[in-house]
Amino acid sequence: MIIESFQNEKIKTITKLLTDNRFRKKSGVFVVEGQQENARAQKYLFEAEEFFICENIFKGELPKEKIYYVSEKVYEKIAYRGSSEGIIGIYKAKEAALNTFKPKENSTVIIVEGVEKPGNLGAILRSCEAFGIDALIIADAKTDFYNPNVIRSSVGCLFGMDVFQAENQETLEFLKENNFNIYTTIMDETSEDLYKRDFTKRSAVLFGTEHSGLSDFWFGKGKNTLIPMSGSIDSLNLSNAVAITCYETLKQKKN
Repeated sequence: MIIESFQNEKIKTITKLLTDNRFRKKSGVFVVEGQQENARAQKYLFEAEEFFICENIFKGELPKEKIYYVSEKVYEKIAYRGSSEGIIGIYKAKEAALNTFKPKENSTVIIVEGVEKPGNLGAILRSCEAFGIDALIIADAKTDFYNPNVIRSSVGCLFGMDVFQAENQETLEFLKENNFNIYTTIMDETSEDLYKRDFTKRSAVLFGTEHSGLSDFWFGKGKNTLIPMSGSIDSLNLSNAVAITCYETLKQKKN
């Protein structure tokens, strides 16, 4: 049987999961689109509930969980990217408390406070995974990391990362209890270049929102650190700044 109606209850549920953050959190499940993204979700042991396959598009190996076949028109409606690879999976969300994270002696964590744009968060996840960051902490979260745009722009890197949400105070207490060197990205006369910081020891680098940087809460809580630049502009896109920082931490650990 092929689902051909937009009024099918399962299709309505997928549409709502894609567009309604509150419904997604209440349901405890989220949507994953695309072969690579679904493969990563399963590799990192996210529990799949069901899959929706468009046979005319999908070319991979069929998953073992419950499958519903959908027409091309229905698939186009529920495919967040417009058209992808003919597979959409529904998975149970994982929620981990920050105190379950056990850092290594040389762990590096990236902390983003109040990040608002799902695309930026996805790009940040991708850089963190690529350069071996041990955890990403989203402080005072404004974006659900199971937002489909986060999954899409991270190319599924979300699934292989330790990712936590916590309030600022909880985050600060965790860093202090675990003896992290705290580096804040605040521009003032005390700032030092990123390349002069020692990332071979347990370190946390904090970044603020796209438009206003770190909040007053973090002033005086760490050592101010900046990426040196020679152009006339004095700031970078948030995800670019995180990527450069992640690369620097990896470079120091490899030398």
